[in-house]
Amino acid sequence: MQPDAVQQREVNPTRFALLALLSLSPLLAQTAQRPDNGPPPQAQAQTAEPAPPADNGHPARTPELVEEKPSVTHHKATVRGKVLQYTATAGRLPIRNETGHIEAQMFYVAYTLDGAQSKRPLTFAFNGGPGSATIWLHMGCFGPKRVKMLPNGFMPPPPYEWEDNANTILDKTDLVFVDAIGTGYSRAVTPELGKKFWSLSGDIAAFGEFVRLYLQRNSRWTSPIYLAGESYGTTRAAGLSGYLVDHGIALNGVVLISTILNFQTASFSTGNDLPYILYLPTYALTAVYHHKLAPDVAQNTEKLREDVEKFAAGDYATALQEGDALSPARRDAVAERLSRFTGLSKQYIERCNLRVDLSHFDSELLRDEGKTVGRLDGRFTGVNASGTQQSPDYDPSESAIRPPYTSVFGDYVKQELNYQSDLTYYVLGGGIGRWDFQTSGWSGFADTSAALRHAFAKNPFMHVFVAEGFYDAATPYFAAEYTFNHMGLPPEAHKNVTRDHFNAGHMVYIDNDSMNKLRVDVSKLYDEGATQ
Repeated sequence: MQPDAVQQREVNPTRFALLALLSLSPLLAQTAQRPDNGPPPQAQAQTAEPAPPADNGHPARTPELVEEKPSVTHHKATVRGKVLQYTATAGRLPIRNETGHIEAQMFYVAYTLDGAQSKRPLTFAFNGGPGSATIWLHMGCFGPKRVKMLPNGFMPPPPYEWEDNANTILDKTDLVFVDAIGTGYSRAVTPELGKKFWSLSGDIAAFGEFVRLYLQRNSRWTSPIYLAGESYGTTRAAGLSGYLVDHGIALNGVVLISTILNFQTASFSTGNDLPYILYLPTYALTAVYHHKLAPDVAQNTEKLREDVEKFAAGDYATALQEGDALSPARRDAVAERLSRFTGLSKQYIERCNLRVDLSHFDSELLRDEGKTVGRLDGRFTGVNASGTQQSPDYDPSESAIRPPYTSVFGDYVKQELNYQSDLTYYVLGGGIGRWDFQTSGWSGFADTSAALRHAFAKNPFMHVFVAEGFYDAATPYFAAEYTFNHMGLPPEAHKNVTRDHFNAGHMVYIDNDSMNKLRVDVSKLYDEGATQ
């Protein structure tokens, strides 16, 4: 998931971005410091050989991991009336340094269609965080099995189950779901070595090596190659697209779900007014969903969205740019329109200096009902311990999604995939330390959009599909559109970028209708690639 909104305060942008991302809940949102139930990662040293004793006062060398044998099983699934027979491989690939020593192992689950040719498309998929395992895209979106939720994506009563995924894309592409180092069952040899991978560039390099090694070991160099990322996974996918093309691996396509490439668009820091502009359409649509707007404003949602986007990028952006020089009359007029579009009182907006950050919006919108609004998905609601708090105690959209996925995957990976491990599977946080966003450039915010532009420049055949949820306040759709419109892409590259919007939140696939739509969109990406 992505960077959490925090109360407005003056803070170094680099430090802000770091704290923001690490305070997440899924899929954008992850609490990288919060442990899943179980001992800390340093207590989980697994398949490592014991380190030799120190010699003549010199420190002992880093223990060498023993590469494990993957679990290979055979399965079938019924997908839209057709039986797919496939092989599942669950294991960990070694990530070695320049001297050949293993520094980490990355856990993956690969699904390959039986009897298919080696030139079949191959997709590497991953979630984000940083600190999130790739459990969501795997068991909720693209994999052959899916966590069984209610039709609208809300939590069913326990115990939880899995079922055949009628919308899997296994009929279009072989799939490899990969956990970042420090998430899932992926581990560095030592916590100290983990720091090498817990950064923007270190993470991209590790995934780049994983892709290379998987292609080499499985003789898939001539397959059409795709990436699929969600949340911070889109940050990684954009960076990885540039990294791979520089290492001789050109991509056929990239799927970006709930996109954040430029973190300036989501960092509510003093002096950065961009998020207030880009979050406003999401605020308005969330307010409509909860019946907080006047009938004349809410009666036509599509017109409302157009009006809010125009106001946000026009009069509102200009007013924020004027800062303290804004006249009282204009300030009053802007506050009035913000109130009509957000459902918040004009007085509250004025107290916020026309700048309502996400945590305040989520706490204030339904305060009169004693509820808070979900961050990952604004359709979800929760209750604060205190009715006077200025930020939610928790994200109700995450709390409704996490238990079913955690429980089902723990059973699935052991019973169905026959992968045996006593390690803690780090779902959201607990396995990584502080993340280094390695901000650069004049803005001071992490940004991988330049790497994606670089990939387009070197590979004009690459296509990108972008999926955005209207109720996603972790990576708002208007921010993704802003990023793509400010990347400096030539017209030919823009023609290779397609977008679609969903009446959903951050995880656009959790409800059946949105997943059906997403499957059609993504299938077009592969179908178009096959005709090139």
